[in-house]
Formats: sequence, structure tokens, C-alpha cells
Amino acid sequence: MTEVAFHFNAPDKIAYACRFARKAQRSGVRLVITGPADTLAELDGMLWNMQPQDFVAHCGSDAGEELLRFSPVMLALDVRQAPHQEMLLNLGGAVPEGFGSFERLVEVVSATDEADRGQARARWRHYASRGYAIMRHDLVLKAD
Repeated sequence: MTEVAFHFNAPDKIAYACRFARKAQRSGVRLVITGPADTLAELDGMLWNMQPQDFVAHCGSDAGEELLRFSPVMLALDVRQAPHQEMLLNLGGAVPEGFGSFERLVEVVSATDEADRGQARARWRHYASRGYAIMRHDLVLKAD
């Protein structure tokens, strides 16, 4: 069964996704990041503009087969066709279709956006009602 974790109180979800992707890449974990198209476009730009020592090799789900196979991080609107299913990071408001094929799912929740927080509560209820044990990580407490 997919391991589900919620990372709460992210001051900036896109910046957090960049750090998360860097950490995943450094630990050898293959990551798929999903969310709305505009969010993924913003994230793509931020990933390309990271400092050289922090560079995260990544591609979009529309890349060629070879690039998809070798990229440790993939940005995807639809995760059902992802070439690897180790970890999924969700920046969107809905439960990602096909999340159950991943070993781990991480949900990122804003510290200040009440609409995002409400959507996260609905996703939490969805996973809990289906028997997923949910891990909670409060990013504010972690920073202290």
C-alpha cells in the first residue's frame, strides 16, 4: 500500500518542491511531481535557475523516452504513465489519479492559503477513508 505523508505549513509550496526535489535526487530517489500546469511551469523555471551546486536534473512528461528513463525528477500533469513509481509529490488540490501505483506519496500544504488547506483536508479524509496510514510533518515545527 502507498505510504502517504502530508507536509504542512509550507511558506512557499514551489520553493519547498525545489528543495524536496534536490533532496530526493541527492538520496537517489526517483520523483514525479504533479500539480496544475501553471504550477509545474513555475517549478520548472525555478529548478532551471537553481545554483549550479543545487541543480536538479528533471524533465516534463512530454520529453523523449530516453530522457524520461534517465531523469531522476519528472514533472507531470498525469502521473499514470510515469516511467517510475518510487515517489510522487502532489502540489495540486485534488487526489492525483494513479497515486496508488507509487511507493510513496507526499502532499504539500500551504501555511497561509486557506483554500489549499481546505483541499488538503479533503484529500486527507479521502486517504484515511480508504485505510491509508498518514504521516504528518509540520514544517514549522521542523524548522525550529
